Amino acid sequence: MIDVAIVGAGPYGLSVATHALAAGLDARVFGRPMQAWEWHMPRGMLLKSEPDASHLSDPDRRYGLDAFRRYSYGEPVPVETFIAYGKWFRAQTVKDALDESTVTGIGTEGGLFSVTLSSGATLLARTVVLALGFLPFAHRPNALAQLPPEVSSHSCEHHDLSAFAGRHVAVVGAGQSALETATLLVEAGAKPRIVARTPSLAWNDTPDERRSVLTRTLAPRSGLGTGWPSWVWSELPGAVRYLPKAARSHIVRTTLGPAGSWWLKERFDGAVPVTLGVRLEGADHRDAVRLHLTTGRGTVKTLETEHVIAATGYQVDVGRIDILDPNLRRGVSAGGPRPRLSRTFETRVPGLYMVGLAAAATFGPAMRFVHGSDFAARRVTRGLVSQVRKST
Repeated sequence: MIDVAIVGAGPYGLSVATHALAAGLDARVFGRPMQAWEWHMPRGMLLKSEPDASHLSDPDRRYGLDAFRRYSYGEPVPVETFIAYGKWFRAQTVKDALDESTVTGIGTEGGLFSVTLSSGATLLARTVVLALGFLPFAHRPNALAQLPPEVSSHSCEHHDLSAFAGRHVAVVGAGQSALETATLLVEAGAKPRIVARTPSLAWNDTPDERRSVLTRTLAPRSGLGTGWPSWVWSELPGAVRYLPKAARSHIVRTTLGPAGSWWLKERFDGAVPVTLGVRLEGADHRDAVRLHLTTGRGTVKTLETEHVIAATGYQVDVGRIDILDPNLRRGVSAGGPRPRLSRTFETRVPGLYMVGLAAAATFGPAMRFVHGSDFAARRVTRGLVSQVRKST
């Protein structure tokens, strides 16, 4: 029996494990370090987050990204470097508390959590932290539901885009994932096209480190960008929790909306054709994939392609966390598909916690990014210590 089972070894899972171990808890983290980043992000990707917003968290802030490799402000970080940093962070902090087994099931037994592993072993834990990241929540438009998987996929399913060389690919979406995927497809020899309902693409401004005192006062810089709203959502996620549900939903939905990074625009412009201002109504597949689109004026048009990639983001739904047994799922989702969490990230099931993207509906948009891992790890560890003390 252990105090804490942490499911997921990405930035949030490794950060929580580091803090829990430092607090004296018998904690173990399960999963291959940085697996989602290594195998579900396209090769050649650059992080959209600034380097100073890409640190994993340890109690003394000794093992930030800048301790592994220093980047200047505005310099994009290659995903390969970030993956190597995450693995280095694990070696410095979590060490032998990592078990690379996959968690296949979580239930309850005698007032404790039973955690079943891919090895067939089962262990008992007083508390469980779900640090599942984004993969369970990949969102695909209903309009693509009838397409077979060999011609339709989500952007998180691709690591090596060279498999599409010479093929026509429609990329649905207008955010960073869509625009960068399309750009990398071109550079891999494919023939992509962006398809999106927005009438025009948005691009982030080039960062300017030399800002006046007045500009810094009126628009402070934060882990989520510049401006007072971004600063509050970035630096005070605990306060977001006390806002009305509708306000929190609006903040999460509208903060840092679909836009491409400034450094991507030059590579994208003139290289990737676009079909904008259209709504995807449906799709079918015979000799080719046909996307049925409606323009703003109600005109129906058809776009043919060989493959379609949905770069359409992620939507949290507890019902999709299939490692939880049905009773735990029902307990967590009693308030809706997105978990309502306590101030220490505890779900409605005592002793069961969620961090990362799953916590965004409660703590705001910072939880969608690596930047939120420091707040989450510190807060959830307080809850874990308190819960373990009560149960022993």
